[in-house]
Parts: sequence; C-alpha cells; structure tokens
Amino acid sequence: MSEPTKAIFLSYAREDADAARRIAEALRAFGVEVWFDQSELRGGDAWDQTIRTQIKTCALFMPIVSARTEERTEGYFRREWKLAVDRTHDMVGGRAFIVPIVIDGTAEKDAAVPEEFMRYQWTRLWGGEATPEFVSQVKRLLEVPRKPATTGGSPATAPTNTAPTNATDKAAPRGARWTYGSAMAVVVAIATALYVGRKPAAPAAAAANPPGKSAAPAVVAPVADKSIAVLPFANMSEDKDSAFFADGMHEDILTNLAMIRELRVTSRTSVMEYRGTTKKIRQIGAELGVAYVLEGSVRRAGNKVRVTGQLINVATDEHVWAKSYDRDLNDIFAIQSELSQAIATALAAALSPQERERIDSRPTTNLAAYDLFLKARAWDLGYDLVSSAEQAEQWLQEAVRLDPSYAQAWALLSSVNAATYFASDRTPERLARIQSMLETAVKLAPDDPVVIECQGTYYYRALKDYAQAAVLYRRLLALNPNSATAYAYLGFLERRQGRWLEALAYLEKSVQLDPRSPIMVWEIGDLHRDLRHYDEAATAFRRAAELAPADLEYGFELNSVPFYARGSTKEMEAWLAQIRPAQAGDLSPLFYRREWARLRGDYATAVNLDREHPYLDPFDDPHFRQDVMFVLDLVGQGDAAGARERARLLAPAMNRLVETQSSNGFAWLARGWCYATLGEKEEALRSMRRARELLPESLDAKSGPEISLFATGVLAWSGDKDTALAELARLLRTPRGANVHQLRAGIFWQPLRGDPRFEALLNDPKNNQPLF
Repeated sequence: MSEPTKAIFLSYAREDADAARRIAEALRAFGVEVWFDQSELRGGDAWDQTIRTQIKTCALFMPIVSARTEERTEGYFRREWKLAVDRTHDMVGGRAFIVPIVIDGTAEKDAAVPEEFMRYQWTRLWGGEATPEFVSQVKRLLEVPRKPATTGGSPATAPTNTAPTNATDKAAPRGARWTYGSAMAVVVAIATALYVGRKPAAPAAAAANPPGKSAAPAVVAPVADKSIAVLPFANMSEDKDSAFFADGMHEDILTNLAMIRELRVTSRTSVMEYRGTTKKIRQIGAELGVAYVLEGSVRRAGNKVRVTGQLINVATDEHVWAKSYDRDLNDIFAIQSELSQAIATALAAALSPQERERIDSRPTTNLAAYDLFLKARAWDLGYDLVSSAEQAEQWLQEAVRLDPSYAQAWALLSSVNAATYFASDRTPERLARIQSMLETAVKLAPDDPVVIECQGTYYYRALKDYAQAAVLYRRLLALNPNSATAYAYLGFLERRQGRWLEALAYLEKSVQLDPRSPIMVWEIGDLHRDLRHYDEAATAFRRAAELAPADLEYGFELNSVPFYARGSTKEMEAWLAQIRPAQAGDLSPLFYRREWARLRGDYATAVNLDREHPYLDPFDDPHFRQDVMFVLDLVGQGDAAGARERARLLAPAMNRLVETQSSNGFAWLARGWCYATLGEKEEALRSMRRARELLPESLDAKSGPEISLFATGVLAWSGDKDTALAELARLLRTPRGANVHQLRAGIFWQPLRGDPRFEALLNDPKNNQPLF
C-alpha cells in the first residue's frame, strides 16, 4: 500500500455538520488538509468509492462522537467507522490513526462506537471549537505518528502518541450597554481556580453527576507556557489628563498580542483591577493563571513619546525582556507593533504572515483622530474618564470628520449610538443611524476585528439574527483566538437556541481568558441554576461574591440557591440580616429584601416597600414592570380592591406602551397581567398570546420560557386551569422554565393552589431534579 497522505478524514453524523465544519476550518487555518464531505445523503457508487479511497489513504481518521451519533443506530458514518477500523488491521502495530473527538457531554463508557475506538484517548472539543493546543497536537501527530497506548478501555492518562488530549477543552454578561471593547459590558469571567480545565464527569462518577453535567470539584489546569497578562500601563506624562493615551496604548498592545494564536492572553477585564497594584508579580500571576506578566509605562510630551515594557517570568520573578522606545508620536503604531512582536519572540511564539500583517496595520494616519478615538474608547471601556455617551459620540464624529476612512472609529461610533438606543432612544431613526455607521465601517475594513465585533453585537442584540451573529463571532475568533468576547457571545447564542451544554462550554472558554471579572461568574451560575445544577450554581455565585464583595446581587443569588434547591429560607434570612447600605442613600439592601419577600410570598412586606420606595430597582427595570408588580403585590396581600383600582389607573398607560413598543413581548405580558387583575379575560389572553408570539421558545430559549411561565399565570387567573397546569407540567421539565418552590409562593399561580393536580406537580421529586 502506498504511503498515506497527510490529510485528515472527518467522519460525522449529518446533525453534527456545524461542529465538524468548525473543526475543519480550525485545522485548515493552520495548513492542515482536511477531507470534510458535506453530502451524507448524496449516495451513489462513485461517491461511495471516493469515501472509501479517502479513508484508505488519509493520515488520521477523526470520528465525531455526540449525543446525535448515540441516538442514530444506523447511518453512513457508521459504515465509515467500520472502514477505518478495518484499515487498522492492516497497519503496522503502534501507528496513530483513529482520533475520536467528542463534542458534548457524551461519556466514553458504554458509548455506541466500535470497540477499537475505546483503545484511544478521546479528545473533547465542546461544540466543535478546536483550541490552538488541539491543532498543535494534531500537527505533531501528522509529523511523527507514534505507538498508541492501549488499556482495553479509555486510558487513565493521555499518551502523547494517541488522540491529543485537550487541557483547555472547557472554559467560561449582564449589562445594559452595547459597547465595542466591553461588548455591552457582558464579557466577563470566573477565576481560573474555579473553572479552568474542568473535565466532564468520569464514568465512575456518573451516578453523582447526571450525563452532561460538569464534574466537581473543579480542577486547576497547569499554567500554559505561553500565557501572559498585560497589566495597565502607568501614565508617566506630566499632563495627567493624558491617562486616556496610556490606557489606549495598553489596550492596543493587549489586542495585538491577543491576535497571536500561540499565546494565551488574559482579557482586559481581568487585568484592570491591577492598575496601581502593590501586589507581587507571583501573586498576580497565580490569581490570573499566567506564566508571564508584562508591565509598561507611557510618557507623552509634545510630539514625543516614550513607551517602556518589561516582561517578567512569574515563577522566577526574573525579567525576561525589557526595552524602552523613544520616538516621535507619528511612530506610535510602529512602537505597538515592535513591542508586540518582541514579546512574541521572547515567548517563542511563532507569528503567521497574516498575524504579522494585522499587527503591523495602521488604523489611521491622523493622530488627532486617533486621540479622539482613544478618548471615546476610554469611556466605552469604562475607564476613569469623565464623559458621557453624548461626549463620546461628539469625539468620534470629529474623528471620522478628520479621517473619513477610519473604520474602527466608525465601528465604535455605531456602538456608542447603540448604547444610547438601548438605554433611552429606541427610535427607528437612531437604529438607521447605527446601521449606516456600521455599513461604512464594514465597507472600509471588513476584516478588522473591531469592526467584526461590532457587527456581531449588532446582529445579536439589535436584529436578533443569531445565525449571522454566530458567523461573525467565529470570524472574530479566527482573527483573535484570545477573544473572551467572542466565546461569551457564542455561549449566549447557543443558550438562545436551547443548546445548553454547548452554551456552558463556550462560557467556560471565555472564563479561561478572563478569570477575574465577576459578571460571567453570574452568567455561568445562572445557567447552571437553569439546568438545576444547584451545587455548581452555588459554587459560581460564591466565586462571584468573592470577586465583587460590594455587589449585593451576587450574595443574593448565592443565598437564593438553597431556596430553589430545597425550599430553604434560613440562608437568605441570615444574609439579609447582616447586609447594610454601602453609603448614605443606598437603597439596594431594601431592593433585595423586597425581592426575597416576593419570592417567599411575604406580600405585606413587599407592599410596604413598594409604598415607601417607588421604583426601587438598582438595575433600572422599566417602570411598567414595577407598576404591574405593585398591583400583584397588593393582590398577594389580600387587597383586591386596591389592586383593581391601581390596575384601572394603569391600563391606559399600558395601552399606550404596547402601541409605541408593539414588538416588546414583556410589555404585552405586563398589559396582560393588568387586565387579568381587572377581570377582563379576553384582553388579558390577547396580550398573553401576543407576548408569546413575539418571544416564542422555539426562537429564544432564554426569554421564551420566562414569557411562557408567567403567561400560565394569566391563563390561571382567566379561569383556564387545565391549560395552565399542562403548561406548568411542561415548563417544570424545561430549562429556564418553572421551579417548584417558586410556584408554591408566587402570586401568579394563586388560583391553582389547592388543586390536587397542582400540588402533585409540586410534590413530584423529578420536577426539581437536574435537567441534563
């Protein structure tokens, strides 16, 4: 037989085509030839012979294993698997050939695969997202195939000659603002010590961890050799108002390094807490889980600039590299490029020609426009610069006037306008302006990572075109493999589409790159709670509270977990008893007391707080929601007459709201509750139906179940108990659906109390067990 080619054959079920395509694209991006047929159903003798020839001549055979392959007892991919196994019978002993890839929580033990597959170490690539480590190990296998270790089952350790293990196969946003760098302030993370390198449950732990659940306790992964954190640059300029320039240099150098695939670069969100820190380098490195730390400073005077950088080995506290650049301000982009490439060289990270070209690029030739861009970006990223969205917009308008070809400025201008749109000005005119600015940016620089990121957020948040948003974020990852933003948003997209375990995998990947921001911890905890993984949810919320002890929300979420899990109230009561206002006028403790009162059914307390502190909400919840909740609190307290009177006064405003925000599903749902309180059944049900049409679960698995859940209450209050109970039974087995302890006390389902069918649902143990 002739020497095999260096090609890889991907074998997959048609349902896993997207994941297979992602693996193929990642390998091809690094020059690996991949045979990836996308025509499982084409058939025919010629096609069949082509497949057989490829399997007979490929260098590596990669079968993709998943819940879909487990479900399918027949399929052409199973014929491919048999052909690959047959080929191994003619091979010299010890040759690496079969490389099983599992793309979800499917366990190896008892998997429906050929016995031969069990001889090799499996690689887990969640959702088909191939990491740089995976690609590197595949390339090594292609270059030097070695003898695979066999144990009669999955090896306990990963031999270097078999399918490459993936030490980072899992990784890890709440925020009202849609922004470029912070991506709506939602790209966030849990600390490395909690999630980095966490593996799926081992077969022996299957009883304790339902299929697909992540195993606990968390395992800390080894620090990657080429991992680096870039600390905020010190502003050494005499003009302290130039702090935005030092921050801009820091951001640009961090971004340059993040585009180097062989590096693992900690995200900006996690490093910003170390501005002006007195912590030792070893402590910083341990907290961020990196091998190297870069410190720097910027001094700007007139038309001159000095930039210094020093690279420090965390383990030895030794300076690996240090240099100062004294240049004219016109050379600022050249300094950024040289410094970034010098660091890559020091870390022995090879740059592809494309990476070098991106790092060498100059976004503008107009330094005045660049200054204005940096000022606006400082506001956008939340740096300590006194300004506003309006001021940032003015700076960017002037920047694009000075340089109409400045694509990044156009992109950031669209994001700043989007922040205003989502906060206060949801007019068609504002949305059209955003789209026009973004179209200009795309036309000028379609492959600029900044432009692509803004595009992705626009498609995700404004257009809700999740398929196109996913395409854009994958493009962003191809250009910036260290983008925590891209991983986070891909996680949000998977969640919206009901692919819960895939969502969790993406969010955890984001965590590896951004280990010190608490908001993603909240997201991961929230997702675990949606799946009824209560232990994991508590672990995540506890870590969030440790990272941001002054933020009461994380403490509230942590102490609510025992209630959702067991109906326990003592943990929350103890926490509420000891929280205090952070400063005079801080009403957030009262807000959480009211939320807890509603959750446990103490509506007298809720009403008192409603009356004493109207619109008591630190998250700027729309007033219409708070108005309707006040009505329902009165119902819960037993003041039916008072509730009807408030609902009567509120109804005209609710009618105007749905006229002006006709696509707002939550507004329609609130209107439905207003009319349900008034006893106007037809209007209540009409509003409920419209809300569900606008946010159906089939199109939005995150918001859809919430709409459906509270719509069941409208059904119950309107007298249709049979349909309401059937819906609750379904939602109790749906992620983000119902919780039995929430249903016991919630005013929304008061008409169902005492119904034996309702009580049976609440008392059935399976209705609060893990969903996956």
